[in-house]
Amino acid sequence: MEYSQAHRLAQEIRASEEYQTYHALKQEVLSDETVAALIREYRKLSVVLQVASMRGQAADSEDMQRFSGISTLLFSKPEVSQYLLAEMRLQQALGDIFKILTEAADLDMPMDGLDGV
Repeated sequence: MEYSQAHRLAQEIRASEEYQTYHALKQEVLSDETVAALIREYRKLSVVLQVASMRGQAADSEDMQRFSGISTLLFSKPEVSQYLLAEMRLQQALGDIFKILTEAADLDMPMDGLDGV
């Protein structure tokens, strides 16, 4: 298999508006150690809550409260909110690309509950 097209796609991703916006905001936002620690905790709690949901379990109320509080704090800062939204847009674009590639390879990789997110 020839990988030159994959390398070209990687270059195009790095040149995309989604990536450029995300990368610029990432450097700015994560330079603040307190904000970086809050974002790490936000992501950790997000995964914990998503796993509980996928298992059909009720989320721990303490985790829910912590997640809500951290979310409110993070999204109240415009630069952090812009960064997290830019990250979501980049993830969506990469998800779309991954879907195109898996369909081209005829791989059965169901994304139940993730389509259209």
